Amino acid sequence: MAGAGIGPSFDPDRIAAIRAQLGKPVGAPRPSPAGGVSAIKQLWLRAGVLIAGFVGVLYGVEGVDTAVHGDLESAGIEPRRADGLSGVLFAPLLHGNWGHLIGNTLPVLVLGFLVLVTGIGRGLAATAIIWLLAGVGVWLTGATGSVHIGASSLVFGWLTFLICRGWFARNAGQILLGLAVLAVYGSLLWGVLPGQPGISWQGHLFGALSGLLAGWVLSGDARRNRRGDRAGTGASPR
Repeated sequence: MAGAGIGPSFDPDRIAAIRAQLGKPVGAPRPSPAGGVSAIKQLWLRAGVLIAGFVGVLYGVEGVDTAVHGDLESAGIEPRRADGLSGVLFAPLLHGNWGHLIGNTLPVLVLGFLVLVTGIGRGLAATAIIWLLAGVGVWLTGATGSVHIGASSLVFGWLTFLICRGWFARNAGQILLGLAVLAVYGSLLWGVLPGQPGISWQGHLFGALSGLLAGWVLSGDARRNRRGDRAGTGASPR
């Protein structure tokens, strides 16, 4: 029949263009399942080494602090004092005593590891956002004359980051992870409320808020891609 031929759906140039948009060059071999499993194992190993190393630093700092009779604790955050602002950098590394550090150890190991396995770069970026913004929030709002120390701000920030990021990114796996984390550690969130003597609820509160912000900021690519997909779907074919 005159004019009959391969329809536009089977146009090789069109298929090549679609593959290029998806980042799959024509003729490129598909990644093997073994390679994907190896990459995941390597990610888990790197995350484990990093968070174990961080906890090792915390214990080393506490050992030095014990040796100098607690003198390092004065390097924490002193609200609204110019010389106390440097404590934003050091406070998460310092603890009041071994009991304080031991109480933070398991949440730091578990939540820190889970944040890092979302991607090493993403996990480090989330940690930096939480570390700095929580510290500044404590410096602005903490009680006058107090000194704030401890990794709890990171714990609360990692917790809310893990809970919210999957929802922001619309990632089913991360949503399930967030729900599991909420089920296990959700009761910690009561710590953002004031009323417990000797507890930096400001650190908990601003850590949690910073984790939410980090989840929003670091899901930006996923949100943009989702908007692009919706725009592409709604476009009328010519």
